[in-house]
Amino acid sequence: MENINWLANHTGRSDFILVGLFNKSKHPALLCLVIFVVFLMALSGNTILILLIHSDSHLHTPMYFFISQLSLMDMMYISVTVPKMLMDQVMGMNKISATECGIQMFLYVTLAGSEFFLLASMAYDRYVAICHPLRYPILMNHQVLLILASGCWFLGSVDGFLFTPITMTFPFCRSREIHHFFCEVPAVLKLSCSDTSIYEVFMYLCCVLMLLIPVTVISGSYYFILITIHRMNSAEGQKKAFATCSSHMTVVILFYGAAIYTYMLPNSYHTPEKDMMVSVFYTILTPVLNPLIYSLRNKDVMGALKKMLNVGPGFQETIK
Repeated sequence: MENINWLANHTGRSDFILVGLFNKSKHPALLCLVIFVVFLMALSGNTILILLIHSDSHLHTPMYFFISQLSLMDMMYISVTVPKMLMDQVMGMNKISATECGIQMFLYVTLAGSEFFLLASMAYDRYVAICHPLRYPILMNHQVLLILASGCWFLGSVDGFLFTPITMTFPFCRSREIHHFFCEVPAVLKLSCSDTSIYEVFMYLCCVLMLLIPVTVISGSYYFILITIHRMNSAEGQKKAFATCSSHMTVVILFYGAAIYTYMLPNSYHTPEKDMMVSVFYTILTPVLNPLIYSLRNKDVMGALKKMLNVGPGFQETIK
């Protein structure tokens, strides 16, 4: 009975303390301003890309449908962590309740899992477009797109519903300081006073599966894409195929590389400082980079932007 009461007293303290990025910075105000600007850039860049894709009929294709889904995920992804972090810095607070922590963790894990599978769907789309162009309208029709997109969101939410309740039901009787700027699963687990080794092994196996399936789809898709490109007689066709695939592969490498570091490397490779820097990269910087990667060298997107802005030929010359 005493043990039950002891655990209840310790887990009843519902507030965690987010150590965050700013406590070790020599210029926290400047860092806060930079992150705020990056946050606005991510929101505006992804919003513009979504509006362009939905407003321009030339962009009503499966590839751009998936890009719009990616932009939506990125907007939600960065909004889960950054506003709370900036408000805490401005208000001089660094506490987060257990309920808020659980909600933040669930949304973050769901969006990350959804993006894993969305990137695999995008690779499959490129495979069908390049390797089976004549059957592309049938294999990637509207119904298939909705099934793939819904499947990505569903599998991501399964990830969130799986990890969040288990993580948040562990007793937390050590320091309530989370050495991170948001409630990431590995950072929260470190505060538990119970043995989490079995759960960590289970989480590792789940993450391997969550990464292995999309990586297999992506690798297989690009293997057949490279073979098809190699057999092309048209140099222009090869260049166009490489251009559409290179953007996607850049995003895949950025996102999956960070995820592999966070969830699959042994604890000996991790320090709180390294973990935060990697998380900054894929939760804050990646949502800014994705719309740039998919738009800067994309003539269709830039042409749609020109039409939206209704500018003259001078702008058209600039984007060529």
